[in-house]
Amino acid sequence: MAERLQVKLLVGSLRESSINRRLAAALTNLLAPDMDCAIVEIGALPHYNEDEESRADPGVLKFRSACIAADAFIFVTPEYNRSIPGVLKNAIDHGSRPKDNSIWKGLPCAIVGASPGVLGTCMAQQHLRNILAALDMAVMAHPEAYIHARPGLLLDDGLVTDETVAQFLARWCSSFRDWTHLIGRNRSP
Repeated sequence: MAERLQVKLLVGSLRESSINRRLAAALTNLLAPDMDCAIVEIGALPHYNEDEESRADPGVLKFRSACIAADAFIFVTPEYNRSIPGVLKNAIDHGSRPKDNSIWKGLPCAIVGASPGVLGTCMAQQHLRNILAALDMAVMAHPEAYIHARPGLLLDDGLVTDETVAQFLARWCSSFRDWTHLIGRNRSP
């Protein structure tokens, strides 16, 4: 692993000022100073089609190139109909194919999400855990982060207005850093 960890965030909402995009901005502010964080955009990816794998779509190549540089991932997902958004699943599929060339294999990752509902994004996160396990990603199990996003909690610049939530997210980020270092040390070259 590089000295400065490259952390890529995939946000499952395409809305410019979505709750989860704001949450991703908050995480980039709270993550350790030895982590370089960047959101990888997924909205322009074409629908995954196995027939197109051998054709080098520029958007897919750009996405895969950005992801290949990662030491770890954070998936920031809303919950749509008790699962993850199709756009996030589409991005994951593009990264996992062709099967012998998955960009996800063995990498540490974590899942977080925010929702106006009191249960946060617990169902979406459970579905995403199953998908990521099938891709042989090392998913951080604890602490889980289901953020009840009340109005004004997350600002566009990444500021968290509730001190208790800000402290929880800071502890979550610290756990993610520890998890990333642990998995990185144990990964086979």
